[in-house]
Amino acid sequence: MRSDSGYLTFYAVTDRAWIGENSLALQVESALKGGVSCVQLREKDLPFADFLAEAREIKNLCRRYDVPFIVNDNVDIAIATGADGVHIGQSDEPVEVVRKRIPGDMLLGVSAQTVEDALRAEAQGADYLGVGAVFPTATKPDAITVSKETLASICKAVRIPVVAIGGITKENLPTLCDTGIAGVALVSAVFAARDIERECRALKTAIEDIVRVRKI
Repeated sequence: MRSDSGYLTFYAVTDRAWIGENSLALQVESALKGGVSCVQLREKDLPFADFLAEAREIKNLCRRYDVPFIVNDNVDIAIATGADGVHIGQSDEPVEVVRKRIPGDMLLGVSAQTVEDALRAEAQGADYLGVGAVFPTATKPDAITVSKETLASICKAVRIPVVAIGGITKENLPTLCDTGIAGVALVSAVFAARDIERECRALKTAIEDIVRVRKI
């Protein structure tokens, strides 16, 4: 799984704000059928026991489709479920502390907004970076916007793969071409779609036109 960055190409991040008639698990399965290459479970307010049960359900789904399962922010949930990875932000536990807490084969993703953030995270043990928001996003209205130039500078500065995140849609995706990203992380573009599986198939084609897979 860590021999290349292909698993990061189409990175789906869950958001229960878009749950309608279908459960989150059914939405995730539709995304998996549509071709997402990894799934990050993001829960901000769910009680621990409910979060754990949901994480186990989504992990089992990801296993069925041979796609990495990553937990956002909550290191305890990631460890308890045997997740493939955990993603943390700049305001969470220090990267080097999380690196020591998690199993050696568990992926560690870190959010970064500047070249300095990125280099520090890489030096402290991050396996990949999430950089954004590259476009204004209603999903996270307080997010700092990262310019295309900064995104490209980060990709050049680090050896680990970079995933762009924030406000990315099928329409603005081509503007990220030639930045050096290994993948894109999508939230509403996936989970707000009326037909998630169909939309993911279209997104997958568009994404594969602009990203590059690199050895790590």
